[in-house]
This record gives sequence, structure tokens and C-alpha cells, in this order.
Amino acid sequence: MFCFHREIEKKDLGKGVLFQNLGAGKNMNVFHWNMADGSVVELHDHPEEQFGYVIRGGFEIRLNGQKTVIGEGDAYFIPPDAPHSFTAVGETEAIDIFTPVKSVFPA
Repeated sequence: MFCFHREIEKKDLGKGVLFQNLGAGKNMNVFHWNMADGSVVELHDHPEEQFGYVIRGGFEIRLNGQKTVIGEGDAYFIPPDAPHSFTAVGETEAIDIFTPVKSVFPA
């Protein structure tokens, strides 16, 4: 399977967050994010493991009650069921990978 970024619909989730579902395999799926400076993905958790990579910009991440700021070229691992939130630091673009396949998508 191949994914062509320019052909995948961007979904506006509001408050400066654009989302693309790049696709899924048997055991994982991949999302692409564009977030305006200061936009927030509120505190939440999910049963899937999450890996993310910051293409540009950065995030202030709250994970299990601790705050960390990461930037371009940095990555993060979120364990299953761990409470976490993201605040974009600058115009931010990132990729997230979930395993097993995340079946509940952002609204």
C-alpha cells in the first residue's frame, strides 16, 4: 500500500488542528497532524501504544503528570492508558503511529 500525502483529505478538528488518517496495516495505523501555535489536544488516554515524531515545530507534552517540551526531530512514546496532552509550540507538523490499530478517531 502507498500513501500520497497530497491526495489524503485533511479533516479540520477545529481550534487550529488538522488531521489526516494516512492508513492502517494489520497491527498499526498512522496519523499526520498540522497544529497552529498554541493549539491543544486535551488530556486523554487510550489503550493503544503511541509513537510520534515531530517534523517541524514542537510540543509541550504532559505525560503521567510530568511536562516536557520537545522540538523538530524529537520523538515520543506514550504507553497504553497513560494520561497525556499536547500543546503546539510554533506551527507544528507531526506523525503518530498507534499499535494495535486505533479504532476511535478524533471527532
